[in-house]
Amino acid sequence: MDKQTQDPCATPKGLLSVADARARIDALVTAIKGTEQLPIRSALNRILAMPIISSINVPPNTNSAMDGYALRGADLPVSGNTRLKVIGRAMAGAPFSGSVAAGQAVRIMTGAVIPEGADTVLMQEHVTADGEVIEIGSGHKIGQNVRMAGEDMAVGSTVLAPGKQLLPAELGVLASLGIAEVRVTRRLRVAFFSTGDELRSLGEPLEAGQIYDSNRYTLHGMLSRLGIEILDLGVIRDDRDAIHQAFKDAAAIADVVITSGGVSVGEADFVKQTLDEIGKVDFWKIAMKPGKPLAFGTLGDAVFFGLPGNPVSVMATFYQFVQPALQKMMGMSAASSLTLKVPCAVELKKEPGRLEYQRGILQSDDKGNMTVTTTGRQGSHVLSSMSQSNCFIILPAECAGVHRGDPVVVQPFAGLI
Repeated sequence: MDKQTQDPCATPKGLLSVADARARIDALVTAIKGTEQLPIRSALNRILAMPIISSINVPPNTNSAMDGYALRGADLPVSGNTRLKVIGRAMAGAPFSGSVAAGQAVRIMTGAVIPEGADTVLMQEHVTADGEVIEIGSGHKIGQNVRMAGEDMAVGSTVLAPGKQLLPAELGVLASLGIAEVRVTRRLRVAFFSTGDELRSLGEPLEAGQIYDSNRYTLHGMLSRLGIEILDLGVIRDDRDAIHQAFKDAAAIADVVITSGGVSVGEADFVKQTLDEIGKVDFWKIAMKPGKPLAFGTLGDAVFFGLPGNPVSVMATFYQFVQPALQKMMGMSAASSLTLKVPCAVELKKEPGRLEYQRGILQSDDKGNMTVTTTGRQGSHVLSSMSQSNCFIILPAECAGVHRGDPVVVQPFAGLI
């Protein structure tokens, strides 16, 4: 089939589709073993290793949702007004000890236990008080403004399942159950390094043809946000023996080894060659832009990701492939990232063949109508595009460009990055 008649939906020869690459990664990686017990204040962002089953009701008692008056629903007037006698007060932490009979009410505060005999609370704004007597009108419902015992969490219910990431809300849930410590999976250990004779660390002077190594800093930041144990092995020069030794050292101490650079087909790109010798390569080219040269495989018991050298490619491949794999290895429950379909405010150029992740700016007008535009230049070396953007614009492999106003799929960075 010549170039003119080639199927635009076909994956280019020698390249794995993004979907197939994800499936192969998912089939290979498994959750790590090992747990630890932590105080809940030290467990933020960690992954729960056991189910949390409530041993109490939350709230423990039926209580008031408002400041007002607790009374019997049977005393609510169908029409007109009714007067009730106030016989006491119920405060949060200081319940009313008596019982509410017909024609009676109790002044009650938010969170206070509903007195015996009462089943309804009227907001104080809906009541006219005259000394120890209140007057109420019609239009109210029996049971209003009452929170039932166990309404939030009931005794014996599974409140949090294993694999749940412990965010601030989860810490509050644990505390509300009286749980001071929790069992979480151990931290995933990830070793990473950059390769390239042209790379220099911060603080070193640059000579002709040299650049500062930005990839280790973006990788460190992305890994740090996952709450894993990070092992930064620095910059490894383009030398077969040095890379070989770095791989052996990394695999001996980590669950995952990540490199950036050295996975293309240049004479000095030794990462794939070394992986062929001492590990196992599953794939190393993907029909994706940016990020075609992505190596994936194993080094002994460690999982390996060889990311491209260009900085945007590093970030795009990390978020689309590496981060989901790391989260699965951490024991985190699988969750799909949010995508939206919105009109594109500009024309986009694209050649069919590879799925593209262009950097976009998602915005809404004063009526809530959302559109997306690009950050401009989309080269894989333009790292500033990742700083300026707030989403990926995902263009399918078969896409041959986008006209202004056409709907496109966007993946917001919120929740992803």
